[in-house]
Amino acid sequence: MARKLLSVPAVLLRRRAAKDAELLVLRHENAVPRRQLKGPVR
Repeated sequence: MARKLLSVPAVLLRRRAAKDAELLVLRHENAVPRRQLKGPVR
């Protein structure tokens, strides 16, 4: 039981890290066309 309680924060941290990594990837994917078009993207 204690082992499961201690693993909960680790799972939450991994989820947050995965979400942060996904956001970085999406921002990069969004920045590439902006650089290629050299102007604001609508």
